[in-house]
Amino acid sequence: MSIVDKPAHELRDLVRSRQISARELLAATLARIEQVNPTLNAIVTMNPRVEDEARAVDEALARGDDPGPLAGLPVGIKDVTPVAEVRTTFGSTLFKDHVPDRDATVVERLRAAGAVIVGKTNCPEFAAGANTFNAVFGRTLNPWDTSKSAGGSTGGGAAALATGMIALAEGTDLGGSLRIPASFCGVAGLRPSIGLVPTSPTGWAWDTLQVSGPMGRTVRDVALMLQAMAGAGPEAPLGQSTSGRDFVGAAAGNLPAGLRVGYCSDPSGIGIDADIEGICRDSAMALASADAKVEELALDLAFVRPAFLALRGLWFVTHLHALLPDRERFGPNVANNVKAGLATTVEQLAAAEQARGRLWTLCRELFERLDCIVTPCMAVPPFPVEQNYPDTVAGKPMATYVDWIAPTFVWSMTGLTVAAVPAGLDGRGLPVGLQVIAPPYRDEVALTVAAAIERLRPIGRPPVGGTNPTP
Repeated sequence: MSIVDKPAHELRDLVRSRQISARELLAATLARIEQVNPTLNAIVTMNPRVEDEARAVDEALARGDDPGPLAGLPVGIKDVTPVAEVRTTFGSTLFKDHVPDRDATVVERLRAAGAVIVGKTNCPEFAAGANTFNAVFGRTLNPWDTSKSAGGSTGGGAAALATGMIALAEGTDLGGSLRIPASFCGVAGLRPSIGLVPTSPTGWAWDTLQVSGPMGRTVRDVALMLQAMAGAGPEAPLGQSTSGRDFVGAAAGNLPAGLRVGYCSDPSGIGIDADIEGICRDSAMALASADAKVEELALDLAFVRPAFLALRGLWFVTHLHALLPDRERFGPNVANNVKAGLATTVEQLAAAEQARGRLWTLCRELFERLDCIVTPCMAVPPFPVEQNYPDTVAGKPMATYVDWIAPTFVWSMTGLTVAAVPAGLDGRGLPVGLQVIAPPYRDEVALTVAAAIERLRPIGRPPVGGTNPTP
C-alpha cells in the first residue's frame, strides 16, 4: 500500500510526529495524480503554490509550532468553491478563465488548520446535475469502473479521494451532491446540518438547501475535516456554535447500547434496484450485532418530490440572478433548471414550503422514538458515464429527470445532518452507499452510526490507483 492510500487521520499523525514530511507526502500525492488523473479526469486545476504550502507546514514543525489539526494533508476543493489565485470555473464556459481574489470561508479554515490545497476538483456546470461533466473540462470517470459515472456534483472530489490523489475532499450538497458521488465511488461524506459549516461567499445568504461539507476515505477522516470547517461564520446569517462539540471523538466512539435505528428501503417512493436494497438492508440490520435496536420503518415521502423541484428552481434563479442576462450561454442542465424556476408560481413555492413543514413535523415525531434513520443513498447503480442520467429506476421510467436522486434530495429538505457511508459492493463489484439521518443538530450521532457501519462492512479500495487496502 502506498502512503497516499492511508486514512487522512493516520497521515496527519505521521506528519505531526515528523515521521514523514509534508513535502514527502505531497511528492507521493503528485506522483499518484500523475499516474491516475489522466484516466479519471478528477482534478482539473492544480494550485501553483502547493509546494510552498507543504514547505510552510514543515517549517512550522521545525520551529516547534503547531501547524494545525490537518497538518500537511492534501485537500481537493470543488470547482464551485473559490480559492484565491487559483482558477475557479464553476464548470462554466462563462468562468473558464476566472481567478478569484479571495478564499471561501471553508478554504480559509482548511488552510488555518494546516491543510495543503492541491487544486480544484471537477463538477457539473454550477453543480447542476449528479453526473460530473462540463464543457470546460469534460467527464470524470468512476475509479471502480471507468465506463461508469462517478456521480455528482462533487464527482471529481470523490474519484480523486478514492484513488489517493487527495486525502480529503471539500464539496457542496443541494440535492445529494456529496452523498451521491460518495456512494458511487465508495467513500464517506457528510451533509452537515444547516448552519454548521458556513457557505460564503454566496449568491444567497439565507440559503437553507445547499451546504458545504467534507468527504474522506473513512468516517473518522470526515469528522476530522468537519472539526476544522465547522462553526458560525461572520458572513453567514445562519450559524451554529461548535463549543464543546467533538466530531472526531464521535466518529471514533462505539454505538451506545440500545441505539434505536429505523431502516426504510424506499422513502421517496420511486423504487430501488433489488441488489442495492439487499445490501443496504443487510448493513442496516448488522447494526444489531453492535447492540442497536433496528426496526423496519414505513415512510412515504413522495409528497416531497414536487416540493423539492419548486424550491430547486428558486435556488437556481436566486444564485444565478446576476447571470440571467447571459442565460442563453448556460448548458442544458442549468438552463432547464433556471427556466423551470422562472416558470414557478408563488402558489407553487408556498405549497412547497407547506410540504417542507409537513416533512419537518414528521421527522420530529419520528425522532421522539428513534435515534437515527438509515436508508439507501441511491436507487440505481452507477450508470454509463456518457448518459446525463439513468433511463429508468427499478425498471420503471422516471416522472422527472431528477427522480433518480430523490433518495437523497428528500432528506435535503429537512435541513438535518445526513452521513453517507459505503455499505458493500453489488454483484457488479460497484460500491453501494447508505445514508444515516440524525435528529436536529446531532451531527455527532450520524458520524457514530456511519463509523459503525464502516467497521461492519469494509469494502476496500477501487482497482484504479493500483492498491486495494481495507479502510
